[in-house]
This record gives sequence, structure tokens and C-alpha cells, in this order.
Amino acid sequence: MGNVSCVFCGCVEQSSIGVVERWGRFEKIAQPGFHFFNPFSGECLAGRLSTRISSLDVRVETKTKDNVFVQLMCSIQYRVVKENADDAFYELQNPKEQIQAYVFDVVRAHVPRMTLDALFEQKGDVAQVVSEELEKVMGAYGYSIEHILLVDIIPDPSVRKAMNEINAAQRLQLASVYKGEAEKILQVKKAEGEAESKYLGGVGVARQRQAITDGLRENILNFSNKVEGASAKEVMDLIMITQYFDTIKDLGNSSKNTTVFIPHGPGHVRDISEQIRNGMMEGASAQINAAD
Repeated sequence: MGNVSCVFCGCVEQSSIGVVERWGRFEKIAQPGFHFFNPFSGECLAGRLSTRISSLDVRVETKTKDNVFVQLMCSIQYRVVKENADDAFYELQNPKEQIQAYVFDVVRAHVPRMTLDALFEQKGDVAQVVSEELEKVMGAYGYSIEHILLVDIIPDPSVRKAMNEINAAQRLQLASVYKGEAEKILQVKKAEGEAESKYLGGVGVARQRQAITDGLRENILNFSNKVEGASAKEVMDLIMITQYFDTIKDLGNSSKNTTVFIPHGPGHVRDISEQIRNGMMEGASAQINAAD
């Protein structure tokens, strides 16, 4: 993974390690710092490896159990294990391609057993499965998997649109339920208010009638005591006539009233008809006499 340097000395940077060979065979690991090499004895610096954490983003396209195609963006953070740096240097030519291949394999084996909703809810479990599998495989090559994050789940655009429409419909349904409950409460409160109003109105009417009855009784008693020989019926008739004339007076004071008092019994209707007919006949007779 690095070029052989046949020099007498060399420097290994911080956060790196050097691989030293003797006559083409691995000899030792050179820690960061300045080192001397003896090319006459076949010793040389074969290459350097960075021990910093590297990041690799892998986009995997697969489908779920309910046949929805999704794209998963995985972020893998890995580094070289210093103690096994020789394995990392000699065993793998391209570690990124190796990691990417295993991510593809694990994700496409695990995700098709999950529905889309379960995938969103359990993406941490998917990342855990990928991490465990990569740790076993890449550990043999001198690499340590630090973290794996499932940073994004991207369904097909048509599926996302359908999911949004379903969510909107559910929210509208819930809003309709709340609106119906609110209208129900409003109607119940309105009915309770009307019932209370009618009850209080009835109480008021009953009290009014009680007051009228008490007043009439008091008037009858006072009149009977002051006028000797007057019976209660006669006093009651006198009071009713007085109220009748008071009503006629009130109606006459208003120019907008067009009230006509007509007896409502069958016999009274016949008498009214006869009176109207007789009046019309008398009027006609008067016109004939005036003409003669």
C-alpha cells in the first residue's frame, strides 16, 4: 500500500505508523517520529498507514417486505488498529471497496424482511446488524469499525407522496372527530340552556299567576267587606268586565293594531252570520226607499 523507500533515514508523521521490511519481508511497525534504516542489511520503510478515523458514505438501494424500493445512506467510520497494522497493510488492497461490498450484502439481506414503517422505526437495529457483521469481517484485516450511522432513508417519490396523503387524510379524519365532538358539546350545552330558560320562564309565569290570584282574592275580600250583599261571583264578574274594558282601551290607543274580537263558539258564529245578513238586507232596503 506504499512505496518502498531505500533510504538511510525517514520520518513517520503523527497519527500514522510506518511498515518496515527487511529483504521484502515484514520486520516491524515504526511509530511516529524519526527513524534510521540500514539499506545494506535490506532494511527499508515499505509504507505508511494513517491511524486517523476515516469516514465512508455508502448509498444502498434495496426493497422492503412490502415491496417498496428505498435508498439507504450509511455512514461508516473506521480506523486501522495499530497492533494489526501489518494485516491492514498487506491483506487489503482497497479497504473502502471491501467495506462497501459487505454493507451492500448485509443491508440487502436484512432490510427485505422489514416493512417500510418498521425500517423507519428500527433503523438503529439495521445499523447495529451492519456494524456487527463488518466488525467480524474487517477485524481480521486489521481494521476497527468505530461507528455506523443510518443517516437517511429515501423511499421512491411516489411512495413518499402516498405516505403524505395518508398522513393528511388521517389528520383530517381526526380533526373531523374533534369537530364533531365540539359540535355535540355545543348542542348539548345549548339544549341545557334552553331547558333552563324554559324552566325559569315557567317559574316566572307561575309566580305571575300566583300574584294575580292573590291580588284578585284580596280585591274580592275587600269589596265584599265594604259592599254589603255583594257575592264573590258578582265581584269576579265586575273585575273581568273592568279588565275587558282596559284591554279594549289599550288596543285602541295603538294605531297599528287591527284586532277584531269575534266570539268563537259555533252558536256565536251563526249569530254573527245572521247579523251580517240582516245588516246587508237593511242597507239594501234603505237604498230602495231612498230611491222612491
